[in-house]
Amino acid sequence: MSLRFLRLAALLFVALPAVSQDRSADVQTAFSRARHLRHGINASEWFAQAGNYSAERTDRYTDADDIALMAKLGFDSVRLSIDAVPLEHSLLWGAANDDFLARLDRAVDAMLANGLAVQIDIHPEDAYKQHVKNTNEAVDRFTMLWRKLAAHYASRDPEKVLFEIMNEPEVSDPNRWAGIQAAAAAAIREAAPRNTIIATGPNYSGIDDLLTQHPLADGNVIYTFHFYEPPAFTHQGANWGLPWWTYIHGIPYPASESSLDLVKQVPNLADRFDFEGYWLDHWDAHRIRLMIDAAANWAKTYNVPLICNEFGAYRRVTDPASRMNWIRDVRTALEADSIGWTMWDYRGGFGVVWKEDGQPAKVDDNVVEALGLKGR
Repeated sequence: MSLRFLRLAALLFVALPAVSQDRSADVQTAFSRARHLRHGINASEWFAQAGNYSAERTDRYTDADDIALMAKLGFDSVRLSIDAVPLEHSLLWGAANDDFLARLDRAVDAMLANGLAVQIDIHPEDAYKQHVKNTNEAVDRFTMLWRKLAAHYASRDPEKVLFEIMNEPEVSDPNRWAGIQAAAAAAIREAAPRNTIIATGPNYSGIDDLLTQHPLADGNVIYTFHFYEPPAFTHQGANWGLPWWTYIHGIPYPASESSLDLVKQVPNLADRFDFEGYWLDHWDAHRIRLMIDAAANWAKTYNVPLICNEFGAYRRVTDPASRMNWIRDVRTALEADSIGWTMWDYRGGFGVVWKEDGQPAKVDDNVVEALGLKGR
């Protein structure tokens, strides 16, 4: 064990009791702020997942009219995903002629001006995550980035600006992720003593990942998980993830044995056997509710607020009626357990609107209705 590690452990041991003089009061603050995240939307593929973050692109991809529309539709919050690399260039390296951070500020301020809470989400590409997963140097740089980012936004309304540590960290060891998350949370808290933190489980932030974690010592924390179960339905036709997803289309929800013949869309017999599980597991509203109940029970056990800040179904080849059924069943299950939600996503492949860059968005009224937003 290195001397550096021992010193860090000693510092954390000394610092933890000072994180909060009254943890119960901080927990109540977190519960109160979770009420701002009851029905949110993900602003995806804008400042993350795109590669191209030029002003020419970001100014046209999602604009002030889109932000106003989010509020008009009844969303109360936006999850703003941000790629770690351009953020580092702006905050850590001071890249010349870089207005990335200024454009982020305009987006955040426009959301706040429209009455929307903002989940500031560091949403790295896989290569960045792998460095954090495998090297302590990358963890140090990541916590440094959060210290700078939290300080930058600490002057905004702490009721409405929340800091999500990392999207789907892909760290397979839950204990290592717990340590990384605690270090990042401590850096955020040093720089932004009043803002609420959003924490998650390892891997891809599923319910099973959440259940591996114990709450942080810091009480002013909301916890989150993602829900895309079952992926054979939600990711049909997707060209990422399991290769055989690209073959499947028109898969109904709820699952009905009358449609079991659709397994023949998958040519490989082993993959076909895997795909059959969608029908054999009887996916319906009851099955979804039981899974979400498990997440709610974790939150009740530890007396912490919980949200689901990603759920959605890919729309390219999915039967629209089945997609609405699934969105409605997930949303109602979350609400039955008093879990706030943030749908994935605004204009992407899982979207609530159809939009071309620089053009007005066209709302999918069926999605809005499935989300229960009409009349809110």
